[in-house]
Amino acid sequence: MNAEQKQLYKLKADLIAAMGHPIRLAIVEYLSNGEQCVCDITEHLGAERSNVSRHLAVMLKAGLLEYRKDGLKMMYTLRTPCILKFLSCVTEALRQQMQSNARILARL
Repeated sequence: MNAEQKQLYKLKADLIAAMGHPIRLAIVEYLSNGEQCVCDITEHLGAERSNVSRHLAVMLKAGLLEYRKDGLKMMYTLRTPCILKFLSCVTEALRQQMQSNARILARL
């Protein structure tokens, strides 16, 4: 593996790590409905605004989100909505894993 390939894998891992928290995953899925105000994201999650803002900052830095100001509101959107396909794949992998485990348990 050459240096460029290593760097590409590191960048991919950094992006995946930026989603690697339950609150961040919930934010990504909530933004699947389109642009949302930080106040609505906070309400939807039932979390503290300061906590949500920290998670949004991590995802902005990783390039997962975009934002704009609308008066006093900060509006967030997914930069690359195709990330939702990845999350669907994760859900399917979990479903298959659970089915496999259920079959094993049924044999006991």
